[in-house]
Amino acid sequence: MSSLSDLLVQFDAIHGVSGDEERVAECLKGHLQPIADDYFEDALGNQVFVKKGSNPDFKIMLAAHMDEIGYIVHNIDSDGFIYFLPVGYHDSRTAFNQVLTIHTEKGPITGITGGKPAHIVTPEEAKMAIPLNELYIDVGTSSKEETHALGVQIGDYITFERTGQFLNGSEIFTGKAVDNRAACAVLVEVMRRLADKDITATVYGVGTTQEEMGIRGSEPISGQIQPDIGLALDVCLSGGTPALSEKEIPVTLGGGPAIMFYDWTPDTGHGNNVPKKLTRKLVEVAEKNSIPYQRQAVLNGGTDAWSMSIRGKGAMAGCISFPSRYIHSATGCVHMDDLEHAVQLVVAFIEDLQEKL
Repeated sequence: MSSLSDLLVQFDAIHGVSGDEERVAECLKGHLQPIADDYFEDALGNQVFVKKGSNPDFKIMLAAHMDEIGYIVHNIDSDGFIYFLPVGYHDSRTAFNQVLTIHTEKGPITGITGGKPAHIVTPEEAKMAIPLNELYIDVGTSSKEETHALGVQIGDYITFERTGQFLNGSEIFTGKAVDNRAACAVLVEVMRRLADKDITATVYGVGTTQEEMGIRGSEPISGQIQPDIGLALDVCLSGGTPALSEKEIPVTLGGGPAIMFYDWTPDTGHGNNVPKKLTRKLVEVAEKNSIPYQRQAVLNGGTDAWSMSIRGKGAMAGCISFPSRYIHSATGCVHMDDLEHAVQLVVAFIEDLQEKL
């Protein structure tokens, strides 16, 4: 059986931009369908694995989104260069000088993002990130026809080409898609540890789709399941680096999973004021079981907890997060201790619940 670290390496390596999560879903299904009491998939590709408890009317939903940010082919010019659009929220500073994989119907091909050489960049341009609409992908062709012959078409998804690794023998893993394959690994391990336990609540472990595109996939599946309690499993902003002050982000790698108390994006309205009943219980369980944890409240957040809280009859929903450095880039970092303690917290929380909060 794969360890938690092996699961993270495996899931991070899979390519799966929002709307193209099929490969991630197959991996999740391979691990969880054999141990689940029930399994189903909905029209958006959400993967649902059920662990039955003694009370089928008491439902807990765990949501780990399967998608990663990436790009999509927008156009191919007469010289064979490819233009692209963002899929999910990107920092355009990270797009230049990248090796990318374009996922065509013929199979994956490699490209590199290009722009002006530094020798001819103006002082004004040097101060700015290159807008995505000014970047292009070079796949080594010299005409549109040659690029088409490789299999590239408008609508093909694009991901970062990068192999994940543990940094110099440490417990810190860096990869292209730790947001949110870290949660896929945690979900698998949680469901494994619950498989042979007698619990009260019926647990729905869900690999959700299209979270990076505005928390889309979890909305209809939350309405279908209608959980009493929902926990999103996701990464969160981590401080502890020279780029961030403790005042800005007090949560750090290795300090334990973060219990989210508040996350809200004013521009969209996504986010949660997590009910006190839920956060009190999570804190109580963590302290009773000596599980390290951190507390977090942020602006410009938002997870699958948002949709779980408002769909159907509504749910008491929150988020167990794993601190991640360099979030929404190809070099995100998470600490394995945080993932292990997140597993312990979720399992202990579910075991402790004998009735609805």
